Amino acid sequence: GVSAWRQRPLPPCLASLAEAVARWREEGRVAVWLRVPILQSRFAAAAASQGFAFHHAEQGSSTLTLWLGEGPSRLPGYATHQLGVAGAVLDESTGKVLVVQDRNRTLNAWKFPGGLSNPGEDIGDTAVREVFEETGIKSEFKSILSVRQQHKHPGAFGKSDMYIICRLQPSSFNISFCQQECLRCEWMDLDELARTKDATPITSSVAKLLLYGYREGFDKIDITMREFPAVYTGLFYKLYHRELPESYRNIT
Repeated sequence: GVSAWRQRPLPPCLASLAEAVARWREEGRVAVWLRVPILQSRFAAAAASQGFAFHHAEQGSSTLTLWLGEGPSRLPGYATHQLGVAGAVLDESTGKVLVVQDRNRTLNAWKFPGGLSNPGEDIGDTAVREVFEETGIKSEFKSILSVRQQHKHPGAFGKSDMYIICRLQPSSFNISFCQQECLRCEWMDLDELARTKDATPITSSVAKLLLYGYREGFDKIDITMREFPAVYTGLFYKLYHRELPESYRNIT
């Protein structure tokens, strides 16, 4: 990895920036990170003339980088993927699953409600939130069912896209769907969803998977979650995997 990164305030003029870059090279710095507030964006051109390149932008600033080490830059890239999450809400007492049709699609195919994950939001929380916002149905995260990976996605500004479908358990059943996002919303027999031609390909595939779990046991399809403390003090991470038998879980 990179042994020394530095974030510096932008010098007031091009000459002082050139002097600073020369000094950082002499000091053996490996890389420079430069944050430019949005109201001072004109200074990005001065930085570019010294070899800086954009790394990423946020609402109030952009960050540029300059690699000073040998060979090609080893600085990590910024966000390369967007994360979408959908919830397959299955009412086990009736065998019905919650599905929607998007209002803004030319093809009105049935799909599971979902949307993009917010920064800092866990996968299961995204699924529960999006399902509630779209359909008014309250639910609880149970497992991950599938992951779709797609590259050069037009809806992600040409970046890669990860789309995760979760199994959710409903705690309310009266639909009150968002009419701005959804054309239709209903509880559909899972068997019917697995067979219909009026569903997206990924929905059809996951419906068959969910039907298998519903009939044969969810332990055959579920990817469950455990939480562990991270190496960084006070932080935690989520680990998703197939459930282990107790005899393996308790190996010491």
